[in-house]
Amino acid sequence: MRGIAAHTPLIRYFPPAVYAGNTAENEPLYLKLESMQPIGSFKLRGAYNKIASLTDEERRRGVISYSSGNHAQGVAYAARATGTKAVIVMPRNAPKIKVDSTAALGAEIVFVGPASAERMKKAEELARKHGYCVIPPYNDEQIIAGQGTTGLEILEDCPEVDLVLAPVGGGGLISGIASAIKLSGSRAKVIGVEPELANDAQQSFRKGEIVELPAERVSSTLADGLRTQSVGALNFEHIQQFVDDIITVTEEDIRKAIVQIAREARIVAEPSGAVTFAAWLFHHDALPSSRTTVAVVSGGNIEQQLLAQVLSDARPRKATA
Repeated sequence: MRGIAAHTPLIRYFPPAVYAGNTAENEPLYLKLESMQPIGSFKLRGAYNKIASLTDEERRRGVISYSSGNHAQGVAYAARATGTKAVIVMPRNAPKIKVDSTAALGAEIVFVGPASAERMKKAEELARKHGYCVIPPYNDEQIIAGQGTTGLEILEDCPEVDLVLAPVGGGGLISGIASAIKLSGSRAKVIGVEPELANDAQQSFRKGEIVELPAERVSSTLADGLRTQSVGALNFEHIQQFVDDIITVTEEDIRKAIVQIAREARIVAEPSGAVTFAAWLFHHDALPSSRTTVAVVSGGNIEQQLLAQVLSDARPRKATA
């Protein structure tokens, strides 16, 4: 992936004194800015690793994937870089910014309903019909390995890290990060973070078997990149072996985190990318004790109107007589 995916920066977050207490001095937080990838999210890593691993004959047939947005852009970018035709199945409620970016990268888009299972079914149907090679969004070894380079970069840039916070949707990112960190010999704990409204991974982790949530429930979270109904089977194996815990954040936590990271760190984070920062801000008591924490900001592809609305809603209101 060298020359395709960026080695993204790891920056120190300094809370304002009014929030900090002793946190900034004794428990430094670093932000891993996957929002600074060429497509604005970590998804380029896995998508390119998977497509690059295909044979020439497989690439000539073209690739197909299914995604609510960021993986769609990753596949489209990687396909263009390798001269491969790309078809993406997306939900009709995908953010316009992600749909437009995917189309601009040259991919053909097919729309279906909001359910993640519906997207997968349509992609597999078209793959059988046209001979496309399926590029899964998370349940694949090459995808997991590609996302795992995020963890290797964290260890390279911050070897003293002892806690890593990663978002959980289908499980590709946390599978890769946790595997890379634990198999590198690091003793750092890896904690997954997901919205309360889409807490299938947490339920699965607690129960010891994959739990699937209704599409209408997971579709209601602001974090569109984490609206999967269940984690992948391969991802769940990695989660069970390498992840230490999974916690959740509320929709209000996510909104506040988007505002705070924008105002105080000058970073634009999409809702899915802000969940780890929200966990550190508002659920510190649910996290293991740590001397050095890294929160992965997985993406920055937020609709301008949504960002404006969230920032506006957080603005203090003048008292009226």
